Amino acid sequence: MCGICCSVSFSVDHFSKDLEEDLLCNLKRRGPDSSKQLLKCDANYRCLFSGHVLHLRGVLTAQPVEDERGNVFLWNGEVFDGIKVEALENDTQILFSYLSSCKSESDIVSLFSKVQGPWSFIYYQASSHDLWFGKDFFGRRSLLWRFNNLGKSFCLSSVGPQTTGVASQWQEVPASGIFRINLESVAISKHVMLQLYPWKCISRDGVTEECDSSLPQVSADLPTFVSVVGNEAKLYLENPIAPLNMMLPQTPVETLCSPTPSSPPSKETLQVCLTDGHMKEVVEQFIDVLSVAVKRRVLCLCRDKSPAPDGVLKPDEKKAKIAILFSGGIDSMVIAALADRHIPLDEPIDLLNVAFMTKGKTAPSSCKQTRSKRTQRELPPEEFTERAAVTADDSPREKYCVPDRITGRAGLKELRALNPSRVWNFVEINVSLEELQKFRRAQIRHLVHPLDTVLDDSIGCAVWFASRGTGWLATRDSVKSYESSAKVILTGIGADEQLAGYSRHRVRFQTHGLEGLNKEIAMELGRISSRNLGRDDRVIGDHGKEARFPFLDEDVVSFLNSLPVWEKANLTLPRGIGEKLILRLAAVELGLMASALLPKRAMQFGSRIAKMENNNEKASDKCGRLQVVSLEKHFCEKEVQS
Repeated sequence: MCGICCSVSFSVDHFSKDLEEDLLCNLKRRGPDSSKQLLKCDANYRCLFSGHVLHLRGVLTAQPVEDERGNVFLWNGEVFDGIKVEALENDTQILFSYLSSCKSESDIVSLFSKVQGPWSFIYYQASSHDLWFGKDFFGRRSLLWRFNNLGKSFCLSSVGPQTTGVASQWQEVPASGIFRINLESVAISKHVMLQLYPWKCISRDGVTEECDSSLPQVSADLPTFVSVVGNEAKLYLENPIAPLNMMLPQTPVETLCSPTPSSPPSKETLQVCLTDGHMKEVVEQFIDVLSVAVKRRVLCLCRDKSPAPDGVLKPDEKKAKIAILFSGGIDSMVIAALADRHIPLDEPIDLLNVAFMTKGKTAPSSCKQTRSKRTQRELPPEEFTERAAVTADDSPREKYCVPDRITGRAGLKELRALNPSRVWNFVEINVSLEELQKFRRAQIRHLVHPLDTVLDDSIGCAVWFASRGTGWLATRDSVKSYESSAKVILTGIGADEQLAGYSRHRVRFQTHGLEGLNKEIAMELGRISSRNLGRDDRVIGDHGKEARFPFLDEDVVSFLNSLPVWEKANLTLPRGIGEKLILRLAAVELGLMASALLPKRAMQFGSRIAKMENNNEKASDKCGRLQVVSLEKHFCEKEVQS
């Protein structure tokens, strides 16, 4: 994972030999292991390339990299498949070698069509004065652009600056394909023309559909001196995933994988589904493909094989290489169980569990003498009894006894039972209102930008504190401060979008049936890049850590897309069973019975950050707490005051 940036100027008046100080600072936070800048000058333009590397695999390779012909490459990604990268090789070097040998634009498009994994890149082709850039099909790596000064300069960057007079001009580069700008043409015409090489759209019938329909959407918010056109050669990137199966059943969905009418929703409901031979086979196939996706993401990083001075490390001295955003819910539990299969047994796994406390809040009654009925339903009886006894005090830890903390502790117990030989570090990350406000104002709101809703605020803040990994480690004997050293963080994003995990999926199903549900799933997956992934990459990357998304592995998405919708979810069944049905069945097969029955609970509610500061706001409202005051406004206000 890296922080990459390219600043291009067509005017001497707007040229700078260095980046804005706060932009450079944010880029360095993403890539703390190496920083380098490179200036390329031409008679008509100047390009300043800035690369900041988080070293995870192969030989540490400083960026930007340049070849003997003057081509320059910045890479923020991971090659998990499609192009062969050996265990000790660096994917930046491998990709740049391929790029340097490309003879045509068709070769470049073909190369990026093959890469499986998250990526964003910037590539300067010296001989043709072309600047190529873009990000993967799902937009799993952040890339922003900013066009200003009436076409006299523009900038591409993984992240924006913290304070700027043109903050609102930073926008997400759409995950619509890869782009090419001819810098000489821009210098002459004073108009920035972006040529788009879009992803090829193929229907389930194998028909290539019109892909240029995305052009108006890409162009919508750009300045008048910037335009987006389809590439002249009409080249396309190969779509890395199979088209969504929109098939509808011949039999009413109520009869598919359903228990008897008198049977309450419980583990028996799931066990009934697994008695069907076909369904059991599908679940096993799903486990296999998801397990491979997790394996790629936990093994593609450097592990120090040198022994300790005395040859032996004690268990509590070993550091986790992998952490998981962990609520104890079905998504994070399945990821944890599969990660346990592939991470060396003597290596701990950090489970990052975040909780927020409202100002002046004392230990909630549900964590003390009694529990709410909802909490009692969500926890197995023995866990409910144990927690009620343990949390009947007013210790500081229990002021953060939010729903995700409760299910997280229950999940920890289940994972320990699954593999008692593993060291599972359950990291309790407690955030006060004062700390939330301090870091939102200083750092988080600039990372969330250009997104700006209440939902973006809640999730962005929760993910930032969770991925920071600073909290408390509770053992049987003591509670001690702890800071996760893991550079790779696994997250369950993508499961809800594909497996009908949101309440809006159930509403759509109730009003428009399975056909409507299919369309909702297609829409969710289509917008995940702009709605979630850029934000989460910027937020997690701010700690010099890399987010990895097993549920968005190309093979996992293709497998799930190949299934009819009723094999993924059955929304005739109640909450906690019907949504993400295939994942719940997988959990049962993996031995995770208790967590398989937990209903979906959004992170902002489970961590209790939602409505922490304003009970009346809606998730879709513009969030005033995220507003960045521009330098111009700041200076104007100071002049007025003086």
